[in-house]
Amino acid sequence: MPTEESRAARQARPAPGALLLCRAEPESVAPAAQLLRERMLLASAGGEWSVLVPEGRPWLEGGEPVDRVLTGWATALAVGAPWPVLALWWDADRTGYTLASGFRRPVGYVWLANGTPAGEGEAMHTFAGRLGLDPVLDVQALDDLTGPDPAADARARMRGLLAVLTRAGVSLPADLAPGDSADRLHEAARDHPHVRIEGAAGWRHALRAELDAVEGGRLGPLLPWTGGPQSHRLALAQVAAGLPVTAWGLRRRSAGWTVAGAVLLAHGALGLVYNAVWPLD
Repeated sequence: MPTEESRAARQARPAPGALLLCRAEPESVAPAAQLLRERMLLASAGGEWSVLVPEGRPWLEGGEPVDRVLTGWATALAVGAPWPVLALWWDADRTGYTLASGFRRPVGYVWLANGTPAGEGEAMHTFAGRLGLDPVLDVQALDDLTGPDPAADARARMRGLLAVLTRAGVSLPADLAPGDSADRLHEAARDHPHVRIEGAAGWRHALRAELDAVEGGRLGPLLPWTGGPQSHRLALAQVAAGLPVTAWGLRRRSAGWTVAGAVLLAHGALGLVYNAVWPLD
């Protein structure tokens, strides 16, 4: 049987937590976030950034690894949006990030709890390029995060990453500190102007609102109601990609990847049968 000391040690271990940073204003992020069907708080995180603070039920109640959930969520949000999504996550053993942008393969990096780098250095360069960071000063700061530093634990590494992101316009609300538990993050987010994202929102309403939100963005010419060959090819590609992603998520019982696959399928199906589902006025 576990001793009282071992129980205390487990209780003292940092609780998992996560944040989703979106390079868009809250009014653009809110419709897309409804698609995740998870309860979250949404707040501004700088001039052109927003932050989603999830309750964390998949990893707190379902036992799913927080990094897997967040990667799936970031991918799902970025698929149909003209802005990138950066997932920051941590648990008792590791801390890391995942950057998702459109249909490109997500890129990420991981540090062990003691701050030991456990990722590929090239990932930092890809990360900087996709966010348009300074190729000299910012890349050098990111490279420093991939080198040995006995004085820096995982939390310090994440603070270093955020320091670089401040030069890209990220400004997290006060007291919203990576490394805290999901409950503590939620409490901190409530103290600032926020939007509550309810998990039970109807998928049809959320999907229509999300598509309306991106109509004027870079993906506008590819959306279903344009009726062009590009939108039709995109819809077929989304269905083709969504099927294996959804199957993989269900097989692994991964809520994040299942959502990502479902969003791909929903977007693709909408593109193929849009006129039948929402006829033009």
